[in-house]
Amino acid sequence: MAEITAGMVKELREATGLGMMECKKALVEANGDFKAAEEQLRIKSGAKASKASSRVTAEGVVSTFISPDGKTGAVVEVNCETDFVAKNDDFIAFAKSVAETVASGNPADIAALSDLTIANGAESVEATRKALVMKLGENISVRRFERYETSAGQLSSYLHGSKIGVLLNFAGGDDALGRDICMHIAASRPKSVDASGVNQGEIDTERRIAIEKAREAGKPEAMLEKIAEGTVQKFLKEVTLLGQVFVKAEDGKQTIEQLLKSKGATVTSFHMFVVGEGIEKKVEDYAAEVAATIAAAQG
Repeated sequence: MAEITAGMVKELREATGLGMMECKKALVEANGDFKAAEEQLRIKSGAKASKASSRVTAEGVVSTFISPDGKTGAVVEVNCETDFVAKNDDFIAFAKSVAETVASGNPADIAALSDLTIANGAESVEATRKALVMKLGENISVRRFERYETSAGQLSSYLHGSKIGVLLNFAGGDDALGRDICMHIAASRPKSVDASGVNQGEIDTERRIAIEKAREAGKPEAMLEKIAEGTVQKFLKEVTLLGQVFVKAEDGKQTIEQLLKSKGATVTSFHMFVVGEGIEKKVEDYAAEVAATIAAAQG
């Protein structure tokens, strides 16, 4: 039997919004398998999908850059150790220069980016990073980037503070529409433009959970697939950009797809970074550490 720690229970509780005892029981039954426990809780209680992937767990900033002609752009995430450094002017300037370097230099990956001469500077990105580490006294890293280049359309971007950044590739609309779509993406966090971009594994999971929930509710076997299909379609509307209701819709019903159609516009692609997304930051339990030290000393 796998050991079920308080941390595991806490994480499952945050992911599902359910009580500690329910979460602990689910983990015990799943022998510590987090995903299996979460799925069982969703089947039994109707809990929504995990929110854990959107938690911010590291410090840093997201920065964007779009060329003056609106045809080339980039979004980058640059990390540091503390929020104090994340607010430092030199650190923020470094992130902005990295974004411009990605847009202009078109590097294949982080290693290639490191060797490029940084925009608005004389040294490489890596040499500039090392100098900033020495100056600020913290580890600094360029974690990831995305670059867009378009000939027929145009680019737009949006930064929510410095923690969320969106880069949008669209056509047929004006700057105001581009910014509105970017803001919507930052607020609603769609997984893709349409259903074709949603991971098939996630769709299969939603279908499987819907079938099991309907079965437990006593629905006839002949109805299960139809119920599951309705659930999947609802899920896809919630997680795809075109299916979502526009956050600024005056009637509270207009979808992004309807908004774009009314403007004669289309969205080709988008990319969003949230600082620290997917990174687990170590949390020090100093009280437990002291207690363990005392216990060891007492033999």
